[in-house]
Amino acid sequence: MTLPADHNKEMQQLAARIKQWGMALGFQQVGITDTDLRQAEQYLTAWLDKRFHGEMEYMQRHGLKRSRPDLLRPGTLRIISARMDYLSEPAAVMDKSLADPSEAYISRYALGRDYHKLIRNRLQKLADKIHADIGPFGYRAFVDSAPVLEKALAEKAGLGWIGKHSNLINRKAGSWFFLGEIYTDLPLPIDQPATQHCGSCTACLDICPTQAIVAPFQVDARRCVSYLTIELHGSIPEPLRPLIGNRIYGCDDCQLVCPWNRFAKLTDENDFKPRHRLNTQQLLNVFAWNEETFLTRTEGSAIRRIGFERWLRNIAVALGNARRSAEIIAVLIGKLEHPSELVKEHVRWALDRQLENREDAV
Repeated sequence: MTLPADHNKEMQQLAARIKQWGMALGFQQVGITDTDLRQAEQYLTAWLDKRFHGEMEYMQRHGLKRSRPDLLRPGTLRIISARMDYLSEPAAVMDKSLADPSEAYISRYALGRDYHKLIRNRLQKLADKIHADIGPFGYRAFVDSAPVLEKALAEKAGLGWIGKHSNLINRKAGSWFFLGEIYTDLPLPIDQPATQHCGSCTACLDICPTQAIVAPFQVDARRCVSYLTIELHGSIPEPLRPLIGNRIYGCDDCQLVCPWNRFAKLTDENDFKPRHRLNTQQLLNVFAWNEETFLTRTEGSAIRRIGFERWLRNIAVALGNARRSAEIIAVLIGKLEHPSELVKEHVRWALDRQLENREDAV
């Protein structure tokens, strides 16, 4: 469809206003792209064929809707992609936490308020501004809430490139950010896709604690700490447990080591700042929470999605990886009668690990 020249100019001006409104709403960048995801669809299909998605059946449940936006929302012509930075502390602080085996490490995206609602509300406000400016138009906003290839769309919209660790990287902002999208029927002008700048660097492949990045741009989720501690519902495979270290919810290692993150800026969003000292909690402290405390301390947080049982499972593994300690041994023994078989299994494993060299207990 060829639009009149004056209409094209109107769309260009609208696109510029959308980006300005997005920045005013707290997004650090807004880009626009079309719906052509043929290359990403081929990659997704190959990844699924290798069963790299593990138990994440939702990755294939919706067929081609994930890679063909107009199937998810009929009439979609463009995707408005937006990023919002969430980093709340310097890398040195995170490194220190990971280096202390008695501390509970939680992926930094989950320390504050659940980003889904916050970004979804901001996207709705952006859509409201467009509506106020041009009148009714077709759209739908998404934040990790539907079959959307958000990183592929963001790459095409110029927000960054997909790195060898599969995260999106921005030359001026690193990778510590969330993404959100608005599918729309507006024929807006599209932005230039981002280009690759990983070069010969393999830092993320080398640092991955479980070697889940099996090749550049290929992540076997079944080995990934984030998958094991968040997505996996059952027992964590025993060979991988010692490699998890003190990571009880997610993993940030590949981002911490990425050289582009020297350009990352700390967020100004108070909702992304740590709640309940979740960035400095000791393993024994969080293991002592009852379910009511867990629900209270994780209210409004992405952490709550794993539930109390998997929370204890993850911490038990981390305690098994901690330095030998008489206190840890006593606490684990006290959990041997937990009603959950899943928890008991991981507690027994952790206790065996602690007792391997009982003479080292302090």
